[in-house]
Amino acid sequence: AYPLLALALVAAKPAPVAPAASMVSIAAPAAVAADPANRWTLELSNGSKVVVQLRPDIAPHHVYRIQQLTTQGFYNGLKFHRVIPGFMAQGGDPEGTGKGGSPLPDLAAEFNDMPHLRGVTSMARAESDNSANSQFFIMLAPTFKLDHKYSAFGRVIEGMAGVDAMAPGEPPEAPTTIVRATIGGPLPAPPADAAVPVAVATGAAPTKP
Repeated sequence: AYPLLALALVAAKPAPVAPAASMVSIAAPAAVAADPANRWTLELSNGSKVVVQLRPDIAPHHVYRIQQLTTQGFYNGLKFHRVIPGFMAQGGDPEGTGKGGSPLPDLAAEFNDMPHLRGVTSMARAESDNSANSQFFIMLAPTFKLDHKYSAFGRVIEGMAGVDAMAPGEPPEAPTTIVRATIGGPLPAPPADAAVPVAVATGAAPTKP
């Protein structure tokens, strides 16, 4: 199954552990926030619009993957196939089962100091650290045990109520879908080190958070 490793971590619902003092700022640097391509908008079937501030300063390849797939229309019509109240909402799987991904190669991990607070967006992956592809999750509550185990790449800055209103379940009976995903500007150039080899897609199912 594609359940994220995070699931096992929170199954017992332990008290949140305080984040380390070295974590990056939740607020994006001015130059990042000023670039419209770093605003990712998800129009949902529940009538909500969710805006995510992307953070290429902490996860450049993961952000570029989101931007690239979004401009290709990849996310349009995809379901949030796993929504656990008090934990997270996961989507981005074309199969709607938690086992799928895009045709693009898997990504090398970009674990960073962004804490997994409510509203933070992060990439789902399989057991291998270097297996994130297209699936992502949005935190509904702080879960700091995910820090440095998943590549956080942004944070919801508008429309969090729409995430809270997603149909719950694993999978939900009537899943909330992404009607349309867009970025606010043209697709940027790839990260400067984009030629560096990353993990090759193996078809293995990513784990869930």
